[in-house]
Amino acid sequence: MVQPLLALRGVSKHFAAVQALVDVELEIRAGEVVALVGDNAAGKSTLIKVISGVGPPDKGIIEWEGRPVHIRRPQDARLLGIATVYQDLAMCDNLDVVANLFLGREIQRFGILDEVEMERRTRELLQTLPIRIPDVRAPLATLSGGQRQVVAITRSFLSEPRLLLLDEPTASLGLQQTNQLLDLIEELRDRGAGVLLISHNMGDIKAVADRVAVLRLGRNNGLFNVSTTPQEQIIASITGAADNSAPHHPADPEEAWP
Repeated sequence: MVQPLLALRGVSKHFAAVQALVDVELEIRAGEVVALVGDNAAGKSTLIKVISGVGPPDKGIIEWEGRPVHIRRPQDARLLGIATVYQDLAMCDNLDVVANLFLGREIQRFGILDEVEMERRTRELLQTLPIRIPDVRAPLATLSGGQRQVVAITRSFLSEPRLLLLDEPTASLGLQQTNQLLDLIEELRDRGAGVLLISHNMGDIKAVADRVAVLRLGRNNGLFNVSTTPQEQIIASITGAADNSAPHHPADPEEAWP
């Protein structure tokens, strides 16, 4: 058995009286796409924050390549090689592609911005990806949704991540853009990176994921091989028709029922 790149062992997290995660187990291997799915209040956002260092767990062990590690802040995750692309992308529409890629990590030479080097590195990175951006000096506001996603993912490449966390990357994309982004995820897997994909779209999951991990009310409620598991079985685990989870209360304050 190949050693997992990342492993969560009995991870729990609470917010006051709300138990967001309860003894969650998860493994992601290099060169593997794992889809993380669940209904509203499943705990997906909280789990991403635990892995990315935004919200450290209250209990449990996080292992990186078989050794326990402490991820207490985002910098800890970045140093390990973990990058996160959130659904809102967290970019500046008024800045061009180059500026967005290097926002907060600008290259300087003799105390001034080295625009030439940043543009060179931007073009070099983008040439390796399946979605083309014709003008790297175009303001982000002029790009399509798929191109913006590429910029967000490319920005994470600057730190050469070994594990990429993608939060609903196709949620606002059209069919063609979605297909292009799924090609990019497959490209990442082929390069040997691990990918954790949060998605509600079973078509996207079937297209790129190797395994599906289901969360329900903050607990594990199934781990499935995509190629051999009927879609109906995965959906039953998500909805609770095949329910192995415990207490029935909202597990994630950010995903609570209206």
